[in-house]
Parts: sequence; C-alpha cells; structure tokens
Amino acid sequence: MSDTRTYTVPGISCDHCKRAIEDKVTPLTGVDTVEIDVEAKTVTVAGGDSSDIESAISAAGYAIA
Repeated sequence: MSDTRTYTVPGISCDHCKRAIEDKVTPLTGVDTVEIDVEAKTVTVAGGDSSDIESAISAAGYAIA
C-alpha cells in the first residue's frame, strides 16, 4: 500500500484552485490518487514522492502551510 500524505494549502478557495493542483500532481510518477477538500483547504495524495508533490503544488501557484 502506498503512503498517503495530507498537505494544508491555505490558498485553495475554489474549483479552479482544485483543478490547478490536480493537473500538476496527478501525472507525477507513483501518484495513485489526489483528493482536494476546498472547504478544509487540504490536499491528500496517495503514492508519489513527497518532494515531487510539494514542488508540483508550488508549481501550481500554491504554498503549503
């Protein structure tokens, strides 16, 4: 089973934010699932490398708290 990590991303406020992050994180090697909760401002990712995921969230224009 792959590792699941949850990141708090305060800048998430709408579906556009959600799609922008999904578009960057989903294609990463090893990522199985990406779940974004707009209300809770969290990104939960199963699989993948944590530094790649953090870089992808950053590349989408969002900071991790």
